[in-house]
Amino acid sequence: MTRERLHRKLEEYRRACKRLEEAINLPLNHDIVYDGVIQRFEFTFELSWKLMKMFLEYAGVTEIRSPRAAIQEAYAYGLIEQGEQWIAMMIDRNKTSHIYDEKEARLIYDKVKNKYYKLFNQLRKRMEKEMEIEQ
Repeated sequence: MTRERLHRKLEEYRRACKRLEEAINLPLNHDIVYDGVIQRFEFTFELSWKLMKMFLEYAGVTEIRSPRAAIQEAYAYGLIEQGEQWIAMMIDRNKTSHIYDEKEARLIYDKVKNKYYKLFNQLRKRMEKEMEIEQ
């Protein structure tokens, strides 16, 4: 694991956060907005746990094989503060890829807009700070 690869992954994560922000700021005048936000949420979540995993491996924490393990280790390390909310986010992310229920999709949309986006940004800021400290 190189520092350069970690920087590239962080930059990829930043772009995903920005794209998610763009989506949640769109007016809800078409159902496709819900679909787009959920799709971007799925993508951002995948990048978030992989970024956590990559950073933790760089820091010497190994044997992370799943999103849940990455979240638990990131919480223990102090990369994230609301471990339970991240686990809830992971559960919602899993729901979005296995079922499609309009009511459930709208509930997840609300969580993305009002909770999860903030968690993604907190991780982004913490990672930027961690990477800045190392320079």
